[in-house]
Amino acid sequence: MKRQYTDRGVHWIFAASALFGITSLLLIMVFLLKEGLPVFRHVSFMDFIFGTQWYPTDDPASFGIFPLILGSVYVTLLSGLIAVPLGIMTAVYLAEIASPGLARIIKPVVELMASMPSVVIGFFAMVVVAPFMQKVFDIPVGLNMLNASLMLAFMAVPTICSIAEDALFSVPASLKEASLALGA
Repeated sequence: MKRQYTDRGVHWIFAASALFGITSLLLIMVFLLKEGLPVFRHVSFMDFIFGTQWYPTDDPASFGIFPLILGSVYVTLLSGLIAVPLGIMTAVYLAEIASPGLARIIKPVVELMASMPSVVIGFFAMVVVAPFMQKVFDIPVGLNMLNASLMLAFMAVPTICSIAEDALFSVPASLKEASLALGA
């Protein structure tokens, strides 16, 4: 009888927590819409999406997000080009090549990399990587697309590695042996 009340209590605590989280997100969304939608009285939707200038403090203000969207796409593609091969190669190494002792050391390190907060990685990019890039490439500013792509790839590699490693371990031994027999 006591367990049933405990289960119900825990159920209601979890339900209240979920409701609080959903309500918080909805209120944030309402606030953002309330504060952001008045912009469309001054700027058309097409000018907002395809405009090339973002100067919200000018008079008159310019609200064009096309360069921001394009920059996000470029950074995502470049980081994918870096992270996917590196993550898959790391997973293949851990699953197929590394000794069990070495894999037991490397795998927790890779998983720890996944737990690093993005704020810390961004701070590292600004404080360490940006000045390094300025010196090496002789550029005026180190906060650029390559820096952002490297940091995004650094954040994605552990996840890609873990998923690829799980996929490699889920392949039946008979299929691995058959592929090796065929020259893989």
